[in-house]
Order: sequence, then structure tokens, then C-alpha cells
Amino acid sequence: MTTEATNPPHTAARSGMSELKRQRVRAAMWFLVPMLAALAIVAAWPLARTIWFGFTDTTLNNLYGGEFIGFENYLTWRELSSGAIRWRGILADPSWWNAVWNTVYFAVISVFFETVFGMIVALVLNAEFKGRGLVRAAILIPWAIPTIVSARMWGWMLNDQFGILNDIFLNLGLISQKIAWTASADTAMTAILIVDIWKTTPFMALLILAGLQMVPRDIYEASRIDGVHPVKVFFRITLPLIRPAIMVAVIFRTLDALRIFDLVYVLTPNSAATKTMSVIARENLIDFNKFGYGSAQSTLLFLLITAFVALYIWLGRVNLSGETER
Repeated sequence: MTTEATNPPHTAARSGMSELKRQRVRAAMWFLVPMLAALAIVAAWPLARTIWFGFTDTTLNNLYGGEFIGFENYLTWRELSSGAIRWRGILADPSWWNAVWNTVYFAVISVFFETVFGMIVALVLNAEFKGRGLVRAAILIPWAIPTIVSARMWGWMLNDQFGILNDIFLNLGLISQKIAWTASADTAMTAILIVDIWKTTPFMALLILAGLQMVPRDIYEASRIDGVHPVKVFFRITLPLIRPAIMVAVIFRTLDALRIFDLVYVLTPNSAATKTMSVIARENLIDFNKFGYGSAQSTLLFLLITAFVALYIWLGRVNLSGETER
């Protein structure tokens, strides 16, 4: 048999393409090495240290002399003289579960309204009208303002004595007396949500608008010629096509919402009604000098965020694959 018969041309071509692909993969890996090294230094190593501190009794006064105590920071028990068992640790701490509830509640409500309002704003900005570029730039101003500045500004606006919101609501007859928005346990979380939704809706609108810009205009032209109702066009055409952009926007926003700290710390620093996991972890790390305990709380926050994002991505892929099959 000849060499050509043994190795047909298409087999040789396929072998050459495979070798070229392997070379490209190797080249890509070499280009990724600096980034992976930087991530290892600024992210992986601090994360590993935080997880390790969570298994120790480390304090700020003795950062490198803490002893390994296993899972005592997370959950442990001690038998009292009466024979009863007393549970201790983060998982038996009511203040921790209150912070978990506050964090999840804040994340769900804020991301939901920011997605809805962001969608509305993006649809408006996607339309063609005079001065659209100026409006697009102006709508980003709340998001561009630093969070600390926004919190201070809204702190004065929500002030029960001098705040402009109370004055407006009183003049409109919506309230009968001034409300201490950030000091009252009944309204503190509402105040935090208002400020966060105001600030972050432009971010959601920007990401969703990017998805809308990728939708072919020919589809809308065809639906308009066919006489399809605009509401049906939105749910049948626009929404499915921009779903990947919405997924990315929701993931990014949820990551920020679950680790919310600065807004809560500035507006309601000592309120149990708004204390989140990041705030309570910071209290134990710095204020209470329980570095190991605070590190364990930070580790649980990291695990919660990781689990949520993994679940959300998995559900999104399952949903998208199901639609593709149909």
C-alpha cells in the first residue's frame, strides 16, 4: 500500500488542524499565565487565608499566633451542669441569621426592581428620539456618583428634621408627621432599598441596553408589517433575544447586592433591621476583635454567593437549552 492510501489527504489535513488547535491552546494558556498569577496574589491567597483564619481563634492583636480550633467558630456545643446542651458558633447565633435574612431580602428586592426599572429605561433609551445621546449620558449620573457620596446625600434628604423628602410628603399630604427613615426599624430597610435602586438602576439599564442594541432591526420591521402587537413582540421576540444580557446583568448586580456594605454602614450603621452579612462580619473582625469568628462569617458569605451564582447559571442554561430543543 502506498503512503497516500495509508494516510488519505483528509486525514492529514485533520491532523494538521488538530496540531494547529493545540498550538493555539498552548499560546492562549501562556497569555493567561500573568492574569492567573495576578489573581492568585490578589484574590486566591487572601481568600485562602480568610478560610484558614475561620478555623482559628485569631485576634487582631495576634494575627499570626492563633490556634487551630476546627469548626468551633461555625458550630459547637457544650454540656451545662444541668445536663442541657448549649450550642455556640455562627450557625447558632440569632444575629447572624438576622443578617442572612436582611442580606437575602435586600438582594432579592433590590435586584428585582432594578431589573424591571432598568428594562423600562433601556427600552426608552433604545428608541430613536432627538437628544438620545444626552439622555443616555445623564441617566448614568446616579451610578457614577461614589456610593459614600450618594449615601451622605440621601442621608440628609431622609433626615427626619431637615430632610427634603419629609417636607415634600407633608406638603402633598402623603404623611401626617415627619418620619425618621434611617433611624426607625420599620423604615430603615426601605430607605436602603430606595437609595440602592436609585443608584444602580442605570447600571442595569446600561447592560440591558447593550443587549437591545444587538437585536436585528429586521425582526421588528417584519413583525410590524405582520401587524403583531408591540406587547407580544416584547415577550416573544425582544425578551428571549436579550435574555443572555439580562442574565449577565442580574449576576453582576446580585454579586454586589449580596455583599452590600458601604451603603448600610453609612446610612444605618447600628440598626439590626438592616445589618447585613458583610456588616456583621466587619464588626467581629474589627470592632469586637474576633478575627477568626469574623473570617468564618466572611467564608460563609463567600460560599453563599458562590452557591447562588452557580445555581443561577445552571438554571439559566437548563432553561435556554430547553427552549433551544423546542
